[in-house]
This record gives sequence, structure tokens and C-alpha cells, in this order.
Amino acid sequence: MSKTYYAYILRSLKDDNFYTGHTANLKERLAQHNRGEVRSTKARRPLVLIYWEEFKTRSEAMKRERRIKLLCREEKLKLIENFRQSG
Repeated sequence: MSKTYYAYILRSLKDDNFYTGHTANLKERLAQHNRGEVRSTKARRPLVLIYWEEFKTRSEAMKRERRIKLLCREEKLKLIENFRQSG
């Protein structure tokens, strides 16, 4: 069985900011963020997972993470809305 990697977006319920990252385990990574183990989101807790994409390699997930980070907030909102409508 091959490993799956993810690019994801979290939303802070504290300040409504987005955080984009990549991981091989979405459930555990979200838990790490919400336990305060990730420096960049520690002060923004709680966080909710609002978007993710699956990839076959870590490299692909990292590339997508970088592309998402370049999007403005409005473009991220469109991406999230399209994701919700397709799911």
C-alpha cells in the first residue's frame, strides 16, 4: 500500500486566518496544531481543517502547498468553496 500525502488549509476560529501546510497524516497534524505543538499556529487555536488535496508523493504535496500559499485570500476562498461543492 502506498503512502498518501496531503496539502491542506486550516482556519483559525480565533482570528479567521488561514494556515497552509502538508502532511502524511491529516488527523494527527490537525491534533498537533490544536495541542499547540506547531509554533506558527500556537496562538491561533482552535483550528479547523477546511480544505485538503491528496498526492502520491511528499514532493507533490509540498509543491501544491507552496502554490496555495501564493494565492490571495479571495483565491483561497474560491478554492475552498469549490472543494465544498465537489465533496
